[in-house]
Amino acid sequence: MKNRVVITGLGVVAPNGVGLDVFTHSIQNGISGIRHDSELERLRFSCQIAGKPVVDVAVALNYFSELELRNFNSSGILYGVIAAIDAWTDAGLLLEINETPDWDSGVIFGTGTSGIDKFRECIYKIDDFQTRKLGSTAVAQTMNSGVSAYIGGKLGLGNQVTTNSSACTTGTESILMAYDRIQSGQAKRMIAGSTSDSGPYIWGGFDAMKVCTFKHNDSPEKGSRPMSATASGFVPGSGAGALILESLDIALARGAKIYAEVIGGNINSGGQRGEGTMTAPNSIAVQRCIKDALLNAKIDSNQIDAINGHLTATSKDSLEIKNWTEALQRKGVNFPYINSLKSMVGHCLSAAGSIESVASVLQIHHQFIFPNLNCDDIHPEIQELIDTSRIPQQCIPADLDTIIKASFGFGDVNACVVFKKYKL
Repeated sequence: MKNRVVITGLGVVAPNGVGLDVFTHSIQNGISGIRHDSELERLRFSCQIAGKPVVDVAVALNYFSELELRNFNSSGILYGVIAAIDAWTDAGLLLEINETPDWDSGVIFGTGTSGIDKFRECIYKIDDFQTRKLGSTAVAQTMNSGVSAYIGGKLGLGNQVTTNSSACTTGTESILMAYDRIQSGQAKRMIAGSTSDSGPYIWGGFDAMKVCTFKHNDSPEKGSRPMSATASGFVPGSGAGALILESLDIALARGAKIYAEVIGGNINSGGQRGEGTMTAPNSIAVQRCIKDALLNAKIDSNQIDAINGHLTATSKDSLEIKNWTEALQRKGVNFPYINSLKSMVGHCLSAAGSIESVASVLQIHHQFIFPNLNCDDIHPEIQELIDTSRIPQQCIPADLDTIIKASFGFGDVNACVVFKKYKL
């Protein structure tokens, strides 16, 4: 018999809130974390706004020692460790220093491009004949698995400790990988999440591709406009989200609070065939991912109360809505509520799926739908498919039982996870 899997802890480092309470307040009140970025202006980026978490040294010292922070500049690892430890303590778990690893607990924490600022710092200081002077912390800060290694070491985790990387689907994928491990009985508890570094060396490639907005440098909070007729590209963002997934039996035995249940999902790829490319989705694969997620979760499409979409504020938003209507066979006023956290935080890249999943779970736990900002001019192609009442522009109370969260990423990869209100 497969284990039921529940969520018992949440942690988040987001552009509009570092810490669960601040983040919850922000998404309920439609508070944007997108700001003008002076460094992007100095470097003459087309897009000079970004969603970047504010983490000062005083906060960092609650999670790292002064020695650890010496020569440390990997923002992705910093964000990930903070989110993961916050989720761990939010779940009522202890921060203990034991000689024996916790064999029952592990971490799957994803990232995209890791440690670029550290590499840049090191390479800038030396020439090719001095590469041994990169520094003793360079490897830990630049290896992709650095974030999971840091988390695993700080918490003494003895189960699977690994990092996944699948572009924008990374965070959602990590949740499904952790879910599978607990459901199959290979672990009792897993930290699932993802992180993304900040800065021009992460965001520069997207600016060069001309997929970032350049029309709102003087009005940052108006820049991210998912589903809007005047959307002009995404706003780059960064941060981290973390969720503690546990076997229901273990959670009940220790009297843990339960935010929601993970009941299934699906991961697939369009193979960059048909209309699918490195940067464009194969609609058949997207629709199949959604439908197979429902099959895996053993629910009908009519049971979906809300969708937390990928919806990046690019020309693909209308196509995403069309794919949802086709996959769910629901349109007009019969369509579920849908929202995009990117309207408040921008596109957090490899961290997007995990931060947005934290927001999805909070909606179930607190029974609300967070607003879509900058969406008073809904794209006409979207209006043809779904009723505008399905795209709330103010926070609304809602009786939510089931939310589906989707991420669709570069490389024509897709992931959907289904969250459900916990019922014994």
